Amino acid sequence: MVDLTALKRANDSRWAHARITRASSTFTQVATRLVAPVAKASYLAVASRIGVPWFVIAVIHERECSQSWAGSLAQGDPWNRRSVHVPAGRGPFKSWEDCAVDALVNCAPYAARNRDWSIGGILTLLEQYNGLGYASRGRPSPYIWAGTDQYVSGKYVRDGVYDPNAVDQQLGCAGMLQAMMRLDASIKFGAAAAVGPAPVAEKTGQAVVPAPSNSAPSITRPAPGSIGAWIASFFKKAA
Repeated sequence: MVDLTALKRANDSRWAHARITRASSTFTQVATRLVAPVAKASYLAVASRIGVPWFVIAVIHERECSQSWAGSLAQGDPWNRRSVHVPAGRGPFKSWEDCAVDALVNCAPYAARNRDWSIGGILTLLEQYNGLGYASRGRPSPYIWAGTDQYVSGKYVRDGVYDPNAVDQQLGCAGMLQAMMRLDASIKFGAAAAVGPAPVAEKTGQAVVPAPSNSAPSITRPAPGSIGAWIASFFKKAA
């Protein structure tokens, strides 16, 4: 059993000390795609429905399907067909946005229920999204730390098969977030805005998909996931 409180502390400490080890331009190229206005608008649309920060949605999208708008946020399967990979049996959906909402509301680790949007809480949620197999081995998760000095090797090459010598070639969420923050000043960490209980899946297995808000975000009524919805709390790197 993984102690999530201890994992949050560990991830918070790793974030404070992490340094990029891959070419910074590689992270910048990906971050530029993720914060691009059209992409950000789609992430904010999902964030406004469920309260998960848009930048968290963005890095999940990149890790799960290299930001493919044809791929599900849950596991990368096409969202217009019933999924075959875990979580299997989801969909088909009417849109990428509806599929993203389903993944974050109805699929483990039920990200829409999270209320800790500190950097430690965010990174631990992202680690849970991929699975706690690395934490149970006492190893940093490449899903979070690949491309930084916090990760060297070790990867689940397929379900249940761990190779200690394999190296994850994808970029980790932490490095992507660092690169995104350099490009978009609205990305900040802190407590989530107060919201009602997150919807959960029905016993029938049908997706519970909140409808889009009829009120457009504004300065006086910011969308969840936007700068106006969060309490700013910067985490400085250790000297």
